[in-house]
Amino acid sequence: ENVNEYHHFCNTYLYVISLMSDKNQKTGAYGEQLARKYLERKGYTIIATNWHCAYGEVDIIAEYGEILVFVEVRTRHSNTTETAFASITPQKRERLIKTAYSYLSETERDDELWRIDMIAIALQYGQTPLIQHREDVLDW
Repeated sequence: ENVNEYHHFCNTYLYVISLMSDKNQKTGAYGEQLARKYLERKGYTIIATNWHCAYGEVDIIAEYGEILVFVEVRTRHSNTTETAFASITPQKRERLIKTAYSYLSETERDDELWRIDMIAIALQYGQTPLIQHREDVLDW
């Protein structure tokens, strides 16, 4: 049953991806690239990107010292990061938690310290991207 659920998720996910515009895909991919570089400059070690399971996807999984960090990246064409931060619904937060637990279980890292962070990126034409990183978003 889990296999069927996973296949259904994958097919649904691929269908939704196919409906997204090229512009949104490129914006998201660019934002994730900026976020990876930002984290690496801050001393994080990237161990996975776009990790999928039946519950959803984590954009970036990194290690920061002894802590495993799951990072959701939101990129918007805006002059502020607030719209990106506001786009995380309670349902999305719940999926992030379930996805994190799935990763911990599959990789046998259940006993490690971990947290979920969010990076919001605001893109404005002709200007340097604005990047804001909030740690441990479960505390919001």
